[in-house]
Amino acid sequence: MNSPAESNTIFVVDDDESFLKSVTRFLRAAGYPVQAFESAEKFLEQIAPGMSGCVLADLQMPGLNGLELQAALAKSTNPLPVVFLSAQGDIPTTVQAMRHGAEDFLTKLTPKEKLLEAIKRALARNTQERAGRERGRVLREKFAALSPRELEVLAHVVRGKLNKQIAVELGINLRTVKLHRTNLTRRLQVQSVAELTRLVAETGLFKPDQNL
Repeated sequence: MNSPAESNTIFVVDDDESFLKSVTRFLRAAGYPVQAFESAEKFLEQIAPGMSGCVLADLQMPGLNGLELQAALAKSTNPLPVVFLSAQGDIPTTVQAMRHGAEDFLTKLTPKEKLLEAIKRALARNTQERAGRERGRVLREKFAALSPRELEVLAHVVRGKLNKQIAVELGINLRTVKLHRTNLTRRLQVQSVAELTRLVAETGLFKPDQNL
């Protein structure tokens, strides 16, 4: 069986031992790698950045409940999507869970087809969000590799300043500004100021209109 780092795994968290075994068997029969946990605390002890998949969690559990587990995941370095599968649910709780990003809120009597549909959506979302986080990490590394002077030039470029204006404001030679701009486009692999500005906004490095 592939490890969680190699494939999408469903992490089932439920204090009902019989149900935990039952849903685990069902999901494995459906072709999914599954890991089962009897409490939110035990699951959180095991979660790591390399784990990929989604969480299928009960709502009412001793210790941390489902909503508290959801909140802890959201603050972690690996905010896996959550599908709630509860014995019972009320509208306020369902609304709270969905507002905080739950993929779905189902009861344990939900038809298996709907459960599988929710899991497929959660796994697809996980793949998309992980790709986004990885892209962000790569971009942050690229920006971190820039020199202080290159960052200064970059800040002026995304504010729409011309090379001559940048040279005057930074007190450097016009040719030096052009060289820095060339290095920026090469190292950040962009072709235009618009693309450069978009990358800066995406990483939150600084605002294009930030005062210097």
